Amino acid sequence: MDEDLDGMARDELVAEVRRLRAGIRAHRDATRHELCWHHPALWGLLPEKVTPSIAVPEWDRFMRGCVAYRASLDTQAPDAPRAGDDYAPGAA
Repeated sequence: MDEDLDGMARDELVAEVRRLRAGIRAHRDATRHELCWHHPALWGLLPEKVTPSIAVPEWDRFMRGCVAYRASLDTQAPDAPRAGDDYAPGAA
């Protein structure tokens, strides 16, 4: 699956690592309402181009997952500052 790396010169490999690190950092640094979003740009860093086939839960189950995710942040990042901004369509 990663045979494309086999033929790369050192400089090409370094450039690839930097590109991947930049993508991972962008995902890691997502904050506020961005945390809730589908992130196809991260998957786009892979050389194989596919259209992800996702399954979407029904609303009630989806919202329970959102609430559970948000609650997990209280455990994982209890001292994180709280943002008071509302979601604005098109902001993500």
